[in-house]
Amino acid sequence: MIEWWQAALLAVLQGLTEFLPISSSAHLVIPTLVLGWPDQGLAFDVAVHVGTLAAVLLYYRKDLQTMAVAWLRSLTGGGGSDDSRLVWYLAVATVPAGLVGLLAGDLIESHLRTLPVLITTTLLFGLLLGLADRRTSSAGSGRVLSLPVALLIGLAQAAAPVPGVSRSGVTMTAALLLGLNRQQSARFSFLLSIPIITAAGSLMLVDLAQQEAAVNWAIVALGTVLSAITAYLCIAVFLRLLDRVGLMPFVYYRIALALVLFVIWIN
Repeated sequence: MIEWWQAALLAVLQGLTEFLPISSSAHLVIPTLVLGWPDQGLAFDVAVHVGTLAAVLLYYRKDLQTMAVAWLRSLTGGGGSDDSRLVWYLAVATVPAGLVGLLAGDLIESHLRTLPVLITTTLLFGLLLGLADRRTSSAGSGRVLSLPVALLIGLAQAAAPVPGVSRSGVTMTAALLLGLNRQQSARFSFLLSIPIITAAGSLMLVDLAQQEAAVNWAIVALGTVLSAITAYLCIAVFLRLLDRVGLMPFVYYRIALALVLFVIWIN
């Protein structure tokens, strides 16, 4: 069982890295692989997922309300709109990653949570993010989001369960390469996190209900609150600074992290 200060650090890490393109999975397995921390447990995993989900729902609450109303109106013959179509785009883009999680989740969990995999994916997908960001010359009007574009972004997201890839990073990379600007890419990526986090958290919750292990509710509550607060602040600050600084600082960070992990691995 992890200590309260370990839980606090892991919750903050989850909140910060879930939406930044630097891979939350990589940062959450580093304490176990490198520092020898005990596994945080399934209940804690559920807690931090609930926290980050609450953060993105709260941040985009007005957008989600508008989208829901438009989608329901389109189902009752009120005609389609950009907001109603966005709901369908998100649904379609979620399918590939959902299938990978269901069919290969256990395989990924048992065989790919290793330092060599983390080093490779952190560096490779960081360089791809840099390439995509370099191709984005300005924050001007980007390509209009369409069903084919959403599906391609969803196919890219299918790689996200592999530790070190970064769900937000790979979806923003694909979106930028497909012609969306930075703000469009980040918004679609963050909205796309909602069904994915919901599905992952629901599966974890089912597994948790089947376990008989005692749950430390104080640590669960701490993880939920801290991950929610840090994730919300992270989204707000990231979107505000995105057009000003771009994504290259995160690319440099990923390269540095890969080098540090490589040094740890060879020693």
